[in-house]
Amino acid sequence: MAVQVGDGEGTAAGMADERGDTGGTGPVTLQDLARELGLHVSTVSRVLNGSTGAGARAAAPQTAQRIRELADRLGYRPDPYAASLRTRRSNLLGVLFPRLSEIVVATIYEGIEEEAAEHGLSVFVTNTRDDPDTQRQRIAMVLGRRVDGVVIGDAHLDGAALDHPMLRGTPYVLVNRHAGAEHPAVTCDDLLGGRLAAERLLALGHRDVAVVAGESFASTGADRARGFADRYREAGLPLPAHRVRPCRFDTAGGREAATALLGGPGPRPTALFAVNDLAAIGAMGAARDLGLRLGEDLALVGYNDTPVAAELPVALTTVRSPMAEQGRVAVRELLRTISGGRAESRLLRPELVVRASCGGPVGPSLASAPARS
Repeated sequence: MAVQVGDGEGTAAGMADERGDTGGTGPVTLQDLARELGLHVSTVSRVLNGSTGAGARAAAPQTAQRIRELADRLGYRPDPYAASLRTRRSNLLGVLFPRLSEIVVATIYEGIEEEAAEHGLSVFVTNTRDDPDTQRQRIAMVLGRRVDGVVIGDAHLDGAALDHPMLRGTPYVLVNRHAGAEHPAVTCDDLLGGRLAAERLLALGHRDVAVVAGESFASTGADRARGFADRYREAGLPLPAHRVRPCRFDTAGGREAATALLGGPGPRPTALFAVNDLAAIGAMGAARDLGLRLGEDLALVGYNDTPVAAELPVALTTVRSPMAEQGRVAVRELLRTISGGRAESRLLRPELVVRASCGGPVGPSLASAPARS
């Protein structure tokens, strides 16, 4: 027997009612409301669930008010599963991130969740630990949930996991990281962010600098380090390869990289740029271990402007990334694709936030060197 979803989408119990199985006291159904009000069930459905069909007419305002008041009084709740059968939409978005425990990732996810909720969508997230095999497994798991679209926050520059066959035909948008022009992405303008950090250190007269560069497979670390190095090269101060050190995106990785940069042979750098705030905090630990005073013996710039940056014993100069806004814009672009349009890649503008960790000038400003427009 065929089930008419448009007339019985209130609950699974509502479908049982339609078949004549009315035993027990289950959830309030559309049929219950219709009987109480003396209306056809399709009229009640149109008012409460927005269901429409060819030739369907809107209920009169007084009728709609009566329906809503009774639904509120009796505690009617729509059945999302039945509604998804009617609309062929699950109203569910999947999100993939390396680790939700990271403050940057968590903040971006908050933006995703808030924007999705404003559009009546639910969201679920899974962690991939930035491992390509796990990424592929989790993509398959997410798509198996019949999501309407996916926000991917763990992309690698080589785009390896994005070639998953199950992604073909599924709307998706990258966030925080990009992986080539063929994949729509919403990111901070990390090249510009790296340049902003370099401009600050050049203005303070720092000639001998180094970069705690993060993971080389992620566009965030690669672009921030490249933007910084490009600006120093334009100032006639190209960075030697050994002055750019990859590391994990955490405090332990930043500490290890900074220790190697500050304790290695040759002149010690007078300034470090760490491509995220966690790595910068690790660099602070390395400086302390070496007896260096932050803002005096060593200047330090981080990236993201996480909440802890301003509260450290020596407040951290950092490049502010619009983290939550990235999440919000990613959902908007994804919805554009779900609605039949085409998502566009978006670059959001960073901002330098100057605090004590940079200290004062150490020599003449070098920032007057020609800058790329």
